[in-house]
Amino acid sequence: MVKEAIEDVKRGTADTELNRRKVQIHTGGGVFQDRSWSDVRVGDILKVVSDEVFPADLLLLSSSDPDGNCYVETMNLDGETNLKLRKSLDETKMLTEFAFSTFKARLECEKPNEQLYSFVGNLTVGEGDSMTSIHLSPQQILLRGSTLRNTSFALGVVIFTGFETKIMLNATDPPSKRSRIEKRLDWIVLCQLILLAAMSLCTAIVFAARTGKEMKDFWYLAPGQTSGTDNISRNMFNADAPVLAAVFSFFTSFVLYGYFIPISLYVSIEIVKIFQALLINADLKMYYEDTDQPAFARTSNLNEELGQVQTVLSDKTGTLTRNEMEFIRCSIAGVSYGRGTTEVERAAAAMLGQSFHNDDEGCAATEMQPLEKGFNFRDIRLSDQNWLSETNADVIRRFLEILAVCHTVIPDGVPDPSTIRYMAESPDEAALVVAAKRLGFFFYKRSTKAVWVKEFGTNGRVWDRKYDILNVLEFNSSRKRMSVIVRDPDGQLLLFTKGADNVICERLGRNGQEFKRMTVLHMNEYAEAGLRTLALAYAPLDEQMFLTWKESWEEAKKDVRDAKVQAGKLDALSEEIEKNLILVGATAIEDKLQAGVPQTIDTLARAGIKLWVLTGDKMETAINIGYACSLLRHNMVQHILSISEDQEVMAAEESKNKSYIEEVSKACVIRQIRASLKALRNDASSGPGYTDRSHALIVDGKSLTYAVSDDDPITSREFLELGMSCESVICCRVSPKQKADVTALVKREGKEVCLSVGDGANDVGMIQEANIGVGISGLEGQQAVMAADFAIGQFRFLERLLLVHGGWCYKRISRMINYFFYKNFVFGFTIFFFNAHAFFAGQSIYADWYLSIYNVVFTSLPICVVAVLDQDVKDTMRIKYAALYRQGQKNTYFNVKNISVWLLNGVMQSSVIFFSLKAFYQLRSDRDDGKTVGMYHVGTTMYTCVVMTVNLQLAIAIQFWTWLHHFTVWGSICIWFIFLLAVGEFPYKLVGPIRRIFVSDVGTAPSFYLVVIVVVIMALLPDFVMRSFVRNWLPDDHHIVQEIQRMQRQEENVQPRASMKRKEGEAATPRRSPLILKAASFHEAVGFSGFLRPDSVHSPALGVSGEHKRMSSVDSSTGKVLECRSMPGSGGTTPSHALAFVPMGNVEKTEIKQCEGEPQRSPSAPASPATLGAAGMRAARRNVAGLPPKVSAGKKVAGSDTVGEWSSGEVLKDSQPSIAHHGRDWSSEEVLKDSQPSSAHHGR
Repeated sequence: MVKEAIEDVKRGTADTELNRRKVQIHTGGGVFQDRSWSDVRVGDILKVVSDEVFPADLLLLSSSDPDGNCYVETMNLDGETNLKLRKSLDETKMLTEFAFSTFKARLECEKPNEQLYSFVGNLTVGEGDSMTSIHLSPQQILLRGSTLRNTSFALGVVIFTGFETKIMLNATDPPSKRSRIEKRLDWIVLCQLILLAAMSLCTAIVFAARTGKEMKDFWYLAPGQTSGTDNISRNMFNADAPVLAAVFSFFTSFVLYGYFIPISLYVSIEIVKIFQALLINADLKMYYEDTDQPAFARTSNLNEELGQVQTVLSDKTGTLTRNEMEFIRCSIAGVSYGRGTTEVERAAAAMLGQSFHNDDEGCAATEMQPLEKGFNFRDIRLSDQNWLSETNADVIRRFLEILAVCHTVIPDGVPDPSTIRYMAESPDEAALVVAAKRLGFFFYKRSTKAVWVKEFGTNGRVWDRKYDILNVLEFNSSRKRMSVIVRDPDGQLLLFTKGADNVICERLGRNGQEFKRMTVLHMNEYAEAGLRTLALAYAPLDEQMFLTWKESWEEAKKDVRDAKVQAGKLDALSEEIEKNLILVGATAIEDKLQAGVPQTIDTLARAGIKLWVLTGDKMETAINIGYACSLLRHNMVQHILSISEDQEVMAAEESKNKSYIEEVSKACVIRQIRASLKALRNDASSGPGYTDRSHALIVDGKSLTYAVSDDDPITSREFLELGMSCESVICCRVSPKQKADVTALVKREGKEVCLSVGDGANDVGMIQEANIGVGISGLEGQQAVMAADFAIGQFRFLERLLLVHGGWCYKRISRMINYFFYKNFVFGFTIFFFNAHAFFAGQSIYADWYLSIYNVVFTSLPICVVAVLDQDVKDTMRIKYAALYRQGQKNTYFNVKNISVWLLNGVMQSSVIFFSLKAFYQLRSDRDDGKTVGMYHVGTTMYTCVVMTVNLQLAIAIQFWTWLHHFTVWGSICIWFIFLLAVGEFPYKLVGPIRRIFVSDVGTAPSFYLVVIVVVIMALLPDFVMRSFVRNWLPDDHHIVQEIQRMQRQEENVQPRASMKRKEGEAATPRRSPLILKAASFHEAVGFSGFLRPDSVHSPALGVSGEHKRMSSVDSSTGKVLECRSMPGSGGTTPSHALAFVPMGNVEKTEIKQCEGEPQRSPSAPASPATLGAAGMRAARRNVAGLPPKVSAGKKVAGSDTVGEWSSGEVLKDSQPSIAHHGRDWSSEEVLKDSQPSSAHHGR
């Protein structure tokens, strides 16, 4: 409540400061006076000066610029830092401060809505016959929250104020998200509450039974007295009313046992999560220097959820790629222009193991740099106006004309080709305009009604051309195209269009398909090279037809009642005029991959995270991007869902019957989904060679419409099953709504923790829909970041965010919750046991002071520090051994088993403490005068044991010690003794019978210290033994990596000492026992030569006996237990070994030994093809493809001549082979790849 009150006060103070800001309001006669923002009303004319924030949504009337333009910064709205140009109407741009006395106009507009990038309205200027109605667009709107820049002043009329402004309508609370652990915690607390009620009920029943039966014999309780304690006596100890006694006993016990419920847990978790979020924000390894963007946790509620992600749904453009567009190729009149290989072509060729001819090999590296930002096109046939001599020069000229005119780009600066800047809504559009400029059509000026282009010819000739803009048919995600209707300098009426290839090709006329076949072929080639393509077309328009259409367009624009209704009418009119197009060509733009994307995707895959890519690109483009970024591999079985080339669908489309087309298309999609599912199931049942094949699913947007539909949940579930069965999924040509729908399907039906990552406004839906939303601050603004739960600068930082911070936070929060319940069980059961010992009379053995501060002072701070700072392994090891992340996916540390172990340990330790102390104090007195100790004396001793036990239990569990850990753990124990000394000096009125209890009685007896030490050891010993056994014989994944980490530290410490000894003249190679040499050789054989040296092998707990290392495992084919022995090798300076698999029973022994004829290979040297042999090469190829090697028990291991491989219990579960070593298993796949341990372990 205090926190909420402080936040309310801060919000109120901020609101007051905002409302008191000043702005100039026109009061008449050209006079502007400063007024508060709270005084602004609709219809007021405001004057906003440079660097001031607009207090309301305004219609721009004029500005200090002669053309009526002004620049605004919309960072507070969408996070974009680039300035945007706003243009006033030609009818109002000449208005000055003194002209408003006579200026009259009427404004009609849509109702207030949250759409930042749309505005529908009309401005009627003049009176009577001179009235003129002008359509308004977002270009004339100045939104509240944006800032005026680079303009002295701007004059505008207020449209919306207060909560009706667009920024306030967008200021809605984001979807409430809670982690799975937090939701499970609620159920656990509920179960604890039920347990508390059950214990209280049992206490009440037993107490009532004993009261009715035995209370009359307890004369010293005086149950019949009517004075003094008569109320208590009648209620609690009245033998004549046992039911009433039971009721009072129930509520007494409910309060007394309330310490089972960790009330402070939720508060502690919130504090811990805040500090975890601060650590994420401060991680310099996730800082992107180019944009000065650190990682930022916008919420702390989902820290641990980062450690349980199973599926990542990612945008492509700007997320996997840089969103830095470069014009690189084009197709004009059926001829392809542009040379050079793209980054995707080179990467995909490398992934496929093919050699790729690069026609740029003769160019220097500097020559292949972009000639200009957005332009990396090289072809002498078009450069320097050489296109004028091409066969289809007129078509090329039309192509460049469309590039220079069909756009919404605004030029900025001096109209000089070398200095002008283009301000575009997307990098694609700017790149196309730059390409037109570089090829001879220089766009340099724009007004609301025209654009000006300079056409460069040969011999330095320049023609200045003006194109009148009659209409702009804007681009949107459903139309997937934009068009402009212009009148060219020759007076011809033309429609210029650019858009997606499938959309443009559907609207071609009969005479416009001359270049269609070759253009489509080239666009497919460009898409395979990973390029983004757009088709360009035009159509000459009939004057009379255009005038008729124009009237209908104007009527639709006047309807400002509903923006959606108006948009529907305008789209229908656009369809009417955008037909009979003539195809001119296509453009190809390269968007290069971000640094580290392939490596990140590979690491996420090794961590068991599936990746779905949702993109608006063509299927061919997405597939090749998939190859380039390691999402797809050449040996993957690809399941493609596409209806574009299905014969039945094509036949149905010829009928023009919409309902019939939808019916056939849906049936086609269902048929393809079920065929792919059948193929997957057949692979699963076909045995070796098929079950290990990787699968990928590729879906186009049309098919996705029918695959993910609320009207057909069965098909949606089948599609999800297919997607979940594949390692990679790519959805192409998807809309923003489809992205959100797919994310909702995976989250809802897949029952998996899904994370969505994107960088643009079109990704906001899926980011908000996912369990976790991650926004990348890119060139498309900050909309995704503002809607996300976490923000990062590059996709590669997702690796560290999930594997390091996510893995740590999951384990930390899980341990914190388990520990909180454990320590409350230890404390609570001692209270329960004493209450049972005291006839269930509701008596506590602890003083009230002890009860009040147990959770707050003595036990909370250490676990909070652990939950913030504890690390199972280093960050670098968590990334290197990515399989550690699967512990979170499987919820290893917060499942019923793990929680039960902690709780049972708490019950056991509580029993040991209580009954040990009870027995001790029954045997002897602890006072000098021979008198027995009192209840609170025993309670103080018991409390001391509890505090020391729970803190030392935490010390045993800590895996990463810092000075803070030492300070809080040992400090909490010390504070207890300091508290005993301090509370003993308090007045009796405050502390009662515990005054001076420690300094006078308890602390003066030597037996107190002895019994505390013995009892604490007895309580902790079972858990310590079990942990030691598990670590040595049934280790978890992180235990193995911790051993490797320890060996690395020892190696680092040993090497400097060894160098110093050699300098002093000692032997460079000290004598070592054969056992040590064998252990070191075994490490080197499996690829850990850098982790273990004979110097560092000193642990007696390796379980080695005599000359043989013994382990046991399970034969994957027979299921029999095998015994594994390391056998001594023969001769040579480098010891060699083999592993023998001996079935434990009357089964013939099978041994794996180094072949006599094979060459001796250095254990630390990489395996060569000759050394690996055929089986090894097959395993290596499978490993490169990301597949686990297939090795049966008793067969030679690929990748090593000196080690064997078998399947353990975990292998049987996860189909991952392992290599056993020192009582642990190592994944042979990881050894072949980068020496990383698997998730399989000996004894599982």
